[in-house]
Amino acid sequence: MIGKMIVAGLLMLAPPATAAVSPVTAAAPVAADPEPQGTTGEAYQRGREAGVSLKDSQIVITGTGLTGKSDGYRIKRPCWYEPRGNAEERLEAERKALPDALPEQEWKRRKEALEKFEEKVGQKGTWWQRAYNSADPAGMACVAALGEPDVWAPPGTTPPNGITIEELVEIARAALTVPDPKIEINPDVKSYVNLPTWVWLGGAGETTRSVTATLPGVMSATVTATRGGIDIDSGTTGDRARVAKSGCGEGGVPYRKGADDGDDPPCGVTYLRASVDQPRGVYELTVTAVWDIEVEDDVVPFAYDPVEVGATRDVPVGEVQSTVRKTG
Repeated sequence: MIGKMIVAGLLMLAPPATAAVSPVTAAAPVAADPEPQGTTGEAYQRGREAGVSLKDSQIVITGTGLTGKSDGYRIKRPCWYEPRGNAEERLEAERKALPDALPEQEWKRRKEALEKFEEKVGQKGTWWQRAYNSADPAGMACVAALGEPDVWAPPGTTPPNGITIEELVEIARAALTVPDPKIEINPDVKSYVNLPTWVWLGGAGETTRSVTATLPGVMSATVTATRGGIDIDSGTTGDRARVAKSGCGEGGVPYRKGADDGDDPPCGVTYLRASVDQPRGVYELTVTAVWDIEVEDDVVPFAYDPVEVGATRDVPVGEVQSTVRKTG
């Protein structure tokens, strides 16, 4: 396939508690978040087949690749812990989250829950909190299996199940979409036997789309899709059509006025038999756009498969009629 493709590998469910915090050093630096954003946050993108809907998360998803057709890619592990600030920051956030009025029993329970945060004040380290992808059918079960809603990690360490740069790449990949191809052909309404039918993508717009997933103040990962070419299926067998696609390039070749209609097009189909005997009297031409996937800055050492998205168009093909006149 055309282009470079890089992907995160299978993610470990429980990295060692003493492992170095790879998100801080492996990803592009991001401006620090001046204040804690609270215990909830949402960034989402809903595709046609799958999407990303982050719950209890501060991850922000942005980019040009958020509106289009999802290929149904799923995050390998749909839950994780995210850093939520040092001991003092987290205690302050928890206190602010306390409602002004609660039943006495609930108020007592909430106050007792603060004790674990108060115990860490003055210590160096980071609180991490659970988050998950609620769009994934396994998301809620995954986050429930993590156990404690909050875990404490000493400086320079990531707790078991703490988010990694690989997982941030996965989130960006799952949110990435590409546009539907729009098939253009010439002749546009009806083709004829042995008449070259040129094929290209119309209104294709940009040929590069990207999505960035950012954990503010910690790390950021960008996944980019680049249209690398198209594939053509004539909708029939080789004895009824010749397909030319070696000259298609990124999006086919638009018809050129004055092109020699006697030759096969650089990108298209030459039908050899009429479509009258086909279902509905047409051939179903399919054009598939192939998008290569790349992770910027090579922050993970593996490759994603390309995204392929297709469209179909009916092509009626008739016989060229000729009239013989008697002379003399």
